Amino acid sequence: MTRYGMLIDTKNCIGCYACRAACQRQNGLDPEIDYIRYEERETGTFPVVHVESVPLQCMHCEDAPCVSICPTGASYITEDGIVRVDENKCIGCRYCMAACPYQVRVHNTKTGAVEKCRFCTVEAYEGRAVTCSCVEACVTGCRIFGDLDDPEGELSRAIVEKNALPISGDLTKAKIFYVR
Repeated sequence: MTRYGMLIDTKNCIGCYACRAACQRQNGLDPEIDYIRYEERETGTFPVVHVESVPLQCMHCEDAPCVSICPTGASYITEDGIVRVDENKCIGCRYCMAACPYQVRVHNTKTGAVEKCRFCTVEAYEGRAVTCSCVEACVTGCRIFGDLDDPEGELSRAIVEKNALPISGDLTKAKIFYVR
């Protein structure tokens, strides 16, 4: 069984927003809606200071609070571990937005539904190569997408080699790993 995940190397991220723009284009989002948001964090002590760009998106948690709190079952986890939202079942109550510890869900005022990163599963289900538009658009190659259950795959090898970890530890069993 495939269990999709991603690695984001913040040491190589330059904060160019190419991933966010590609995601918006792929998903037909208006400019004010994005599934990837950036936080900048300063580390170090003057005069040696480093600014880290940290792109945040749905972590596709195995223990997803957004799924367990959804009153209609609109938020769910697919067989391959992708957290999805069925817009036809979503009543726009925003409970899932409040429950998400990463604050990465957005409310679409046009549809009334809550939306989020889907790992570009539209492409995967249409039979195209399984990858994400944010990965393809990354100019520094700091994103890797793949099967977490494939120990020989690029993603699994990179997680081990770079000692990548979920951004909040094991809080929700997130499938997005960060190099920091």
